[in-house]
Amino acid sequence: MSECRALAAACLAVMLSGCAAPVTFTGSEDRVQVVTTTGILADLVRNVGGDRVLVDSIVPDDADSHAYEPTLRDARNVVYADVAFSNYLLLEAQSVIKALDANLRDGVPNVSLAEGASKYAAEIIPLVEDVSLDTIWLGLRVRGTGAQYKATRASDVLLTATDVTGPGHLVAYLTESFGQPEFYFNSSDGLGDDTATLPPDAHTHMSWAFTAPGVYRLAVEARLVVSERSTPIALGRQTFTFAVGVDPHSVPGMAGADVLGAGHADVAVDMDAGRLYLYADPHGGGAVRQAEYDPARTVIEVPNKALKEVPAGQGFRFLGRAGERVYQLPQAVLGRHVHGEIDPHLWQDVGNVQSYVELIRDTLIGVDPEGAAEYRRNTEVYLAALTELDAYVAATIASIPPARRYLVTTHDAFAYLAHAYGIPVAGFVTPNPATEPSLADRVKLTETIRNLNVRAVFLEPNLRARSSTLVQIAEERDVAVCAIYGDAFDDTVDTYVKMMRFNADSLKECLTR
Repeated sequence: MSECRALAAACLAVMLSGCAAPVTFTGSEDRVQVVTTTGILADLVRNVGGDRVLVDSIVPDDADSHAYEPTLRDARNVVYADVAFSNYLLLEAQSVIKALDANLRDGVPNVSLAEGASKYAAEIIPLVEDVSLDTIWLGLRVRGTGAQYKATRASDVLLTATDVTGPGHLVAYLTESFGQPEFYFNSSDGLGDDTATLPPDAHTHMSWAFTAPGVYRLAVEARLVVSERSTPIALGRQTFTFAVGVDPHSVPGMAGADVLGAGHADVAVDMDAGRLYLYADPHGGGAVRQAEYDPARTVIEVPNKALKEVPAGQGFRFLGRAGERVYQLPQAVLGRHVHGEIDPHLWQDVGNVQSYVELIRDTLIGVDPEGAAEYRRNTEVYLAALTELDAYVAATIASIPPARRYLVTTHDAFAYLAHAYGIPVAGFVTPNPATEPSLADRVKLTETIRNLNVRAVFLEPNLRARSSTLVQIAEERDVAVCAIYGDAFDDTVDTYVKMMRFNADSLKECLTR
């Protein structure tokens, strides 16, 4: 009896602490030990594996998979894992992928579900970005596979600024989710080792600021680090030219050059060709379509309309004093936003999750053939539940009148929901993510809500702190602020089925009120 009381007291202590006891893998566990990157994937594995598996998720339910930093406990569990499942398509932070790939034992299945599920009829769609800004979006991009160097998804591509010339300082940075800047290139401190690090086949948004008008030239070199123990491989160097607040067609020595002044372009490094160039992708506008531009014959325009005031706060003193004006090409998407060409949020379409489940089933059977019958039986039951769920989500969203069926949210994670269930995503872009949206930006968002007669805006509970402007404008317009779940669970919604049902119910309730 005393042992029971002690156990009860321990359980009560865990509950009162607000968190469950962490899962610990060992070398003596009889069950199949499965590590996943996210809680959503862990839930799918539990439904397929049942009592034959012990599952741990690297990213906790209350964390952001795009930015989570793994712990030593996470790495230890990976060492003992018998199977690993990630979503990938650059959903998870590179630190999570590195922790997985570097610590997994040789021969242990390491499955990227979003990529592998395409063989099971999952529907994959491109990541489409809104380019409504009136200046160019300029980011960084890695192209090619690096197969000749045996590059993997855990490899790093380093882009280093080696020289900047111009009448003022050049600062290239990104604004983290809660407003803190992270520098890539900053000539105000002499550059030093100013390096941006990206995984293969990745793209990132960023801000570019220039403190005075004139012509700037930025020299960049690229290197590939295949693994932590390998010597960096040179991938080329190039100089990029910016016309800041001056005529881009009159840059000395560049008569007749192409001018990039709108749409979406990147400073790109091609791992296979070993060279750098400007890449304008298909999400651009006007005459700018998927193409490569030679930096020696191309000028990036930073027009006078790119002048912005430096926001108040010590965090942005690197741009100058508050109220001073700098030229800025905006990051466009607030927060760390490294991604690939494919939208990784496949699970917002239940049909895609059914493909995930079949791949999980076959992987577990390969590791544990003795459990094949149980895995197949569990999968059959779960697939039936998912078919019912798919029908429920479709019917619930279809019951929303088309004129009210608009999703306004700040996280670009719902393209699959929109595509599968017919609910268009309407959003807004903050031109200067280093500060709160301007009056004009707020007017634009207000007009979007008013013109579409939007009844509600939707925020992910774990990302609400990013969305103060959207919440404030919604309150001013007497528009409801409702919850929707994207990447993560919480104490209320802790399974995939609950998540999708909650989202469907929340959309219907809030958009039809």
